[in-house]
Amino acid sequence: MRLFPIYTWNKGIRNFEHRRRKFSHQPWAQGVILLACVVVAMLLANLPFTKEAYRSFLEMKFGLVFQPVGRDAVFFPKGMTVEAFINDVLMTIFFFTVGLEIRREMKNGELSSVKKALMPVIAAFGGVAMPAVIFTIVNHGSAAASGWGIPTATDIAFAVGILSVLGDKVPVSLKVFLTALAIADDLIAILVVALFYGGSINFGLLSIAVVLIIAIIVMNKLGEKRMISYIIPAIAIWVLFYYSGIHSTMSGVVMAFLIPMKSRYNEAYFRRKKDQYLARLDEYEAFSAEGEEFPNGPQRHCLRRLATISERSMPMNHMVEHALNPWVNFLIMPLFALANAGVEIPDLSYFNVFNFDPQLGSVSMGVFLGLVLGKPLGIFIASFIAVKLHAGEMPAKASWKMLFAVACLGGIGFTMSIFVDTLSFGEQAPEITAMLRNMGKVVVLMGSMCAAILGSVLISFIDKIEKKEAV
Repeated sequence: MRLFPIYTWNKGIRNFEHRRRKFSHQPWAQGVILLACVVVAMLLANLPFTKEAYRSFLEMKFGLVFQPVGRDAVFFPKGMTVEAFINDVLMTIFFFTVGLEIRREMKNGELSSVKKALMPVIAAFGGVAMPAVIFTIVNHGSAAASGWGIPTATDIAFAVGILSVLGDKVPVSLKVFLTALAIADDLIAILVVALFYGGSINFGLLSIAVVLIIAIIVMNKLGEKRMISYIIPAIAIWVLFYYSGIHSTMSGVVMAFLIPMKSRYNEAYFRRKKDQYLARLDEYEAFSAEGEEFPNGPQRHCLRRLATISERSMPMNHMVEHALNPWVNFLIMPLFALANAGVEIPDLSYFNVFNFDPQLGSVSMGVFLGLVLGKPLGIFIASFIAVKLHAGEMPAKASWKMLFAVACLGGIGFTMSIFVDTLSFGEQAPEITAMLRNMGKVVVLMGSMCAAILGSVLISFIDKIEKKEAV
C-alpha cells in the first residue's frame, strides 16, 4: 500500500512526459506557445502592477562584471541588458539554426538545384520587394521611412503550422513551395539585416573577424571535425561582430555555413566498429554474475562506445541542428516574444492602422498593407511571371487561385518582422524611436493575424469550390 502513491506519481510523470513529447512534435506547437507568450508579454507591459517590474527587468544590466580597484564596474559585453542578451546572444543561436536549415536545403532539399530553387526564390524576392515598395510609398520622406524592412519577412513556423492544421486542403506541392519560399525569405531577411540595419562599421575589428573566418574555412578543408574547434572561434567572431557594428546575430549565420557537413567517422569505419562491439557483447556475456541482467559492466562499455560511434557518424551540422531545435523553438523564441512583444499601449491610436502623420509617417499603414496586401501580391505576381517566362515550374496539382491563397500566409511576419522592428528608427530621437517601434510591433501582430485568417479562409473556400468543380 505504501508503494501505491509512488507508483501513481511515477505514472503521472510518465503520462505528462508522453503528452509533452507528443505536443512538442506537432507542427503548430511552436505557434501556440509563441501566441501565449505574446499575450503574456502584452499583459505584463500594460497591467499597472506589472509594467514597471517588466520594463525594469528587461533593462537590467547583464554580463560579466569587471571592477578594477578604485574604478567603476565595467560590464562585458558593453551595454548588455537582459533584453539585449535575448536579442543579441540568444537570437544568434536562432539565426545559427536558420543558417543550418538554409544550408541543408541548399545541399539536399528544396533549394538544392536551380530547377527546384528558382520558383520559390523568385517568389520570395517578389514577396520581399512588394511590401518594401508599399511601405516606402506610404512613408517616403517621413521619420518612419527606415522601417521598410519590417513587412518583408515570412515566419516559417506559423505559416507551416497553419498549413498542417488545414491538412489535405492544400496540395503537398504548395506546402513544399511555401516552406522553400519561407527559407529563401529567411536568407533574404538575413541579408537585409546585415546590409541595412547594422551600425557604423569598425573595419579593423571586421578585418580580424574575416581573418578568423578564413582560418576556420582552412581548418574545415583540412578535415577538422571536433565541435570544440568551432565553438571557441564562434564566440570570438560573435564578439568581433558585436563591437564592429555589424549586427552580432549575423555571426550565427556565418558559423552555420562553416560547420562541417561531413561526419567524423565514415560509413566503412562505422560498420567495422559496429561489428566489433556487437561481437564483444556476446563474448562478454560470460562475465555476467549469476542472476545479473543484461547489460553487465563490460557490455555497458560496449554500448557506450556504440552510442559514441553512432553519434559521430552523423554529420556535425545535422547533430547540431537536431540538438538545438527544441531549445530554439521552445525556449529562445518564447523568450524573444516575451521580451519584444510587450508593448505599452497608452491609447487606442496604436490600433488605428490608417492613422497618418505628415512628419512621422505611418508605420502602422505601411506594415499592415505590406504584410496583408504586399506579400501575397508580390509572391503571386513574381510566381506568375516566372511560370510564363519558363523560369520556374508551377507546383504540381496546384491552381493559381490556391497559390494566391497560400501566398496570403506569406504575410505572417511575426518573428523576423519584430526583430527588424527592434533595429529600425534608431536615427530618431529616443522617444520617437520607442513610439515608432512600439507601433510597428503592434501592427506586425495585427497584420500577421489578419494574413493568417485571410489565408486560412481563402484556402478553405477555394478548396470547396475546386472539389465541387471536380465532381
